[in-house]
Amino acid sequence: MIAFLKGVLAGKTADTAFVEVNGVGFAVGMSQASLAKLPEAGQPVQVHTHLQVREDGMALFGFLSMEEQALFEQLIGVSGVGPKVALAALSTFPSPQALASAIAAQDVAAVQRVPGVGKKMASRIILELKGSLDHGIGQLFDAQGAAPAAGASSAGMQGAREALLSMGFTSAEVDLSLKGAPEDADAEALLKYALKRLGSAS
Repeated sequence: MIAFLKGVLAGKTADTAFVEVNGVGFAVGMSQASLAKLPEAGQPVQVHTHLQVREDGMALFGFLSMEEQALFEQLIGVSGVGPKVALAALSTFPSPQALASAIAAQDVAAVQRVPGVGKKMASRIILELKGSLDHGIGQLFDAQGAAPAAGASSAGMQGAREALLSMGFTSAEVDLSLKGAPEDADAEALLKYALKRLGSAS
């Protein structure tokens, strides 16, 4: 398996980066967000990779962070979600953390903004990945990402999140507002804490 590529960026298109490693050129599918962060052609580059092997051929996908790679691999494990949709999802959100936050918050409308993803698929993605984000790859993200604030009770955190989302705050705003929340706080206390940080409490 190819774990990563370290070489020179030979060029890129709207969805692919071309990385030259010791005279061999690799075509690597990447999200638009990652492609935008790549250096100019001719500059050194290193990307984490996922190799997909199918009966009709092989395809290589690249990522600038372990978080992005982990989320991509979780997404393609969902029934009906292929690499194209997974990359579209990573391209739709400003960061892997933002996408993970939307999934963890069960924000169907946000996930549904991904091109090619309808309400049914968005619901399936959330249903199949929420547990993984809570207990697995969520640990890769920082306190502003998908993982609940350290120490806060899961029931209280979920209640506070739902209340804040219903008020119109975005998933990113909710995550930031709940960062560093008091340990073992209930939903009401967490809501007050978040609103104070958001500047909405008196």
